[in-house]
Amino acid sequence: MTLQRFARDGLVLNYRDIGTGPAVFFQHGLGGDEKQVAEVFPDDVPVRRLTLECRGHGASGLGPKERLSIVTFAEDLAALALALGIERAIVGGISMGAAVGLRLAVHRRDLVRGLILARPAWVAETAPSNIAPYALVADLLSRFPPAEARLRFEATAIAASLAQDAPDNLASLRSFFDRPEPLPLADLLGAVAAAPPGVTAAEIAAIRVPTLVIGHGVDLAHPMEVAVRLARLIPTARLVEITPKAIDRGRYVADFRKTLLSFLREVG
Repeated sequence: MTLQRFARDGLVLNYRDIGTGPAVFFQHGLGGDEKQVAEVFPDDVPVRRLTLECRGHGASGLGPKERLSIVTFAEDLAALALALGIERAIVGGISMGAAVGLRLAVHRRDLVRGLILARPAWVAETAPSNIAPYALVADLLSRFPPAEARLRFEATAIAASLAQDAPDNLASLRSFFDRPEPLPLADLLGAVAAAPPGVTAAEIAAIRVPTLVIGHGVDLAHPMEVAVRLARLIPTARLVEITPKAIDRGRYVADFRKTLLSFLREVG
C-alpha cells in the first residue's frame, strides 16, 4: 500500500492512514519508519491508525539539520492533524515516537485525548545516557566511511555492553552502518540525540488523559526504569511490562498487540 504525502516547510513527508474509527496517531522510533509501527499495531481494532514518517525517516524529506528534533516532529504531527481535520486523537508511539506523543500531550492538550508511551527512551532530560549509542554512531558515520565506522563502533565499550546486555539494541545500531546514505543519517541521529525533548517533569506530571506505558527489560536504549518513572509521574498512567524483544520477538509482538488492543478498546 502506497503511503500518502503531506507537504510542510518545503518538505514532502509520508504518512500511513489506515482503518476507520477514532483517530490514533502512532509514531515510529529513531531511525525507524511506518513498518516498525505496522508490526506491533493490532489489526482487529476499529480505529483510524495514522503514522507520519518523521523528517529524515522512511521516504520523508530531511530538511535543515537544526530542525531535526522531537519538538519539530511533534509540530509536524500536529500540522498533519490540522490538515486532515482531526481535532482529537489518541497519540503516542515507540521510543522517539513516545517522546513525540509526550510533547503533544503537554503542549497540545486540545488535541490529545489519550497517550501511549511504548518503550520510552526520554523523560525530560536532554541527551540521557541511554541515547549515547545513537550519538556515537552518528559521530562515527560523520567522520569515517561506513565500513570503518562500523569497525570502530564494534571496538567500543558501548558495543561490548550492548552485546552482553541488550543484543536487540546492538542489532538495531549495527543496521545503521548498512544504510545507503550515511551522512544524512548521521545528521539525523546526531541532531535528535542531542536535542531536548521539550518537556519538563512538572509538565509531564500535569497530564490527565488516560495513559498507557509499555516497557520491558533486556533493553539499554529503552530502560525499564524510564517506563517506570513516566508511569509514576503521570497520575492517570498504567504500566504494562511485556516480553523483551531480545528474548522472544514473536511473544514481544503478540504482547505488544494485546496490550495496545486492550487500551484502545478501553479508551475508545
